[in-house]
Amino acid sequence: MIRRLATAVFAAAVLALPIPVPAAAASDWPTAETYLNIMGCKTTAATCEVSKSDWSKNYSDAIRGDYQAQRNVAYCLSTGCDGAILPNPQLGCAWRFVILESGHLLAGNMDLSALRAFCSQPYVDDAGVALSKAQAVRMLQMLGNR
Repeated sequence: MIRRLATAVFAAAVLALPIPVPAAAASDWPTAETYLNIMGCKTTAATCEVSKSDWSKNYSDAIRGDYQAQRNVAYCLSTGCDGAILPNPQLGCAWRFVILESGHLLAGNMDLSALRAFCSQPYVDDAGVALSKAQAVRMLQMLGNR
């Protein structure tokens, strides 16, 4: 493993390629529960529990690279999913950059439109977009994409 990494680093230096960064372990990501709104939802208790359950599955799948799960996570972080999730618009925007930079074969115009919508006012300002881009770089490394 070390020899392969050293060879890759040498090749990257010679060819001016980015140095490979090993994918992060699942433990490097915050837990799904980190983002749950413990104060309650704007919907019925049953709907809230479904939203929270869906969140946990989507988040787990998103950090493994699943395209649709990443879209769902981005949306919930941007909007709060009816209060089930603590809104974090910068992180939602970061996921939008991750989706487009990951090279998902299903990514398309809807993802571009979502980036334009959720990575601007009223969700985030210019400073928030800069933070989102920095977070996206790290997230792509953690996903093993960069």
